[in-house]
Amino acid sequence: MAETKYIFVTGGVVSSLGKGIISSSIGKLLQARGYNITIQKFDPYINIDPGTLNPYEHGECYVTVDGMETDLDLGHYERFTDIKTTKANSLTTGRIYKSVIDKERRGDYLGKTIQVVPHITDEIKRNVKLLGEKYHYDFVITEIGGTVGDIESTPFLEAIRQLKWELGKKAVCVHLTYIPYLKAAQELKTKPTQHSVKELQSLGIQPDVLVLRTEKTLNEGILKKVAAFCNVDIDCVVQSEDLPSIYEAPVRMQDQGLDTAILKKMNQPIGEKPALGPWKSFLELRRKATKEVHIGLVGKYDLQDAYKSIRESLYQAGTYNNYKTVLTFINSEKLTKENVAEKLAGQDGIIICPGFGQRGIEGKIIAAHYTRTHDIPTFGICLGMQMMVIEFARNVLGYEDANSREMDEKTEHNVIDIMEEQKNITNMGGTMRLGAYECVLKQKSRVLDIYKQEHIQERHRHRYEFNNEYQKEYERAGMACVGKNPESDLVEIVEIPGLKWYIGTQFHPEYQSTVLNPHPLFVNFVKTAIENKTKA
Repeated sequence: MAETKYIFVTGGVVSSLGKGIISSSIGKLLQARGYNITIQKFDPYINIDPGTLNPYEHGECYVTVDGMETDLDLGHYERFTDIKTTKANSLTTGRIYKSVIDKERRGDYLGKTIQVVPHITDEIKRNVKLLGEKYHYDFVITEIGGTVGDIESTPFLEAIRQLKWELGKKAVCVHLTYIPYLKAAQELKTKPTQHSVKELQSLGIQPDVLVLRTEKTLNEGILKKVAAFCNVDIDCVVQSEDLPSIYEAPVRMQDQGLDTAILKKMNQPIGEKPALGPWKSFLELRRKATKEVHIGLVGKYDLQDAYKSIRESLYQAGTYNNYKTVLTFINSEKLTKENVAEKLAGQDGIIICPGFGQRGIEGKIIAAHYTRTHDIPTFGICLGMQMMVIEFARNVLGYEDANSREMDEKTEHNVIDIMEEQKNITNMGGTMRLGAYECVLKQKSRVLDIYKQEHIQERHRHRYEFNNEYQKEYERAGMACVGKNPESDLVEIVEIPGLKWYIGTQFHPEYQSTVLNPHPLFVNFVKTAIENKTKA
């Protein structure tokens, strides 16, 4: 069995250059060559996980099948490669330090003084190698969050230095850096990249491959200059320009030989260039899709990364329906009964977005009422589904004070209640119902037609649930409970059969939608929105 090889992806100059996209692209290209790969993310912040972080700070919180709350980059890894990530694919400084401190309290270190080097760095190295040793991947790609020079990143970079020294040709460092364009001077500047590489070298790490993030095409002269000043082979310097879609990145990286450069550095056979047939077919479909379908996202976070997986799922679904999905954010805090018709005008379908807390929920309820009574295709996800349930209780069942226990603990009609196992929990982090759970679909339901299988598995992130005491009332009034967890009897899916498309899911289907395997719920929702548009 071949030994696992390790690729480290670091970043310099500024954050948000797209390390996650480059890591995913490398994974995709190696996968296309027949290698078994996985990708992990190390985040330097001290939170144990991003579960309690504000989406405005970190974008969405992505959930793995085994219930780990992680950085949104893991969503990119899964969408690009169709791998399933787990808690072993996501580490933070907080988790590293907690593990070391727990060991110290147990006496594992036998009275030694615990230090950053070697104890913290050894724990980082153990977690880097864990995936390779346990699951025998051909390649483990490790993305380091933040930028070179950040104080909090230093232990991770020291661990990489040690691993590169220990592993020799079995480890390479791919450094993503920025080449800014100064508009006033009309010049591209390489100096920030030179400084970034110098900073990395001062930590004892020589990058093997450079990916230059740029808004303008770099000429051969600039590439040669960067190679010469940074001690990197010219065929190991590639550029990453702004592209029409993030999904163009693997093809663009392949055209410049990024995967070839990495394999050469590791003394691996190059072989034939993979065709990337299905991936290129998706891109071709995307380019040809010029007709537009308009979907409104009703939520409270006016930030595209806050609903990243939902957005990508809708873009994918549009492509597979030969349409270009155009998304409009509709702030639920600003929705009123008076302006809802105006705010939702022009939308062919509406997503009632997930979230937590009181802010903006009345707007979501107003939107759900408007789309239900005007038969506009509507998809409610997690809290969005709960708002659809509350709206139905207030306006159809006649319970004007109907609410969720999350929003109003004293409501007499708690159609959404706290889950039994959540009642005595005091810690906020990592304590929700998280990860993949079974769901059984009802015969003759719309969702069974969509999924085409009775037993499904979807990922969750919530504390509150549909109150089963009201189920018969809902069913009699026309809202069907069509998906249930076989063990807990938790209602997972509701739908109104008489409408074009009015479905709410307690789970998050967006976590399972990938480029080559789009989620059937999103594909069918967008298909119905297109039909709704063409009939209007």
